[in-house]
Amino acid sequence: MSTVTSRRLLNLISLAGLIISVWFTIYCFHLGVFRNTTALQALVSRAAIFGPLLFIGLQIIQVVIPIIPGGISLAAGVLIFGPIEGFIYNYIGIVIGSVIAFSLGRRFGKPLIHHLVSQKTYDRYIGWLDNQNRFTKLFALAIFLPVAPDDVLCLLAGLTKMSLKTFTIIILLGKPATILAYSYALVYGGMFLSHII
Repeated sequence: MSTVTSRRLLNLISLAGLIISVWFTIYCFHLGVFRNTTALQALVSRAAIFGPLLFIGLQIIQVVIPIIPGGISLAAGVLIFGPIEGFIYNYIGIVIGSVIAFSLGRRFGKPLIHHLVSQKTYDRYIGWLDNQNRFTKLFALAIFLPVAPDDVLCLLAGLTKMSLKTFTIIILLGKPATILAYSYALVYGGMFLSHII
């Protein structure tokens, strides 16, 4: 499959994921989920261990292949499982997905990255790799502050000499802040909107 075809396919999958996410958000809004999450959490709790495992699996996939916007899945975790468990499941899924993305970038290199990342995005961040020390600092900053596409940077980090240990430490320490910022901003923003509408 050519890179153009694979990118088009990924764009279609991402667009479909975005449309489904928007529809699901509107659906939840009409059900009053943002006003009362207890009913949703009670429904999910009946799934026992399968609910969290399925959610973690989806988070892993969306880091490697962005099917749905990451912010929406983060907020969904908090809404579905509550603030503490939602954070934990988001964190586990994103850390595992990030390590997988790094490992794929290292194993398959630029050919795979060209299939998964648009040329424009690739060109924007590939210059970061010119200086190893600078890349590590910029990567750590980007992971801690949500200013760049983390999934792309995780793939690109696989092209550098950064060790898996260093990468994992950056992800483990940097991800909690962005997970909290994204998920709680979206959840409480949604709750605020549901009360004023």
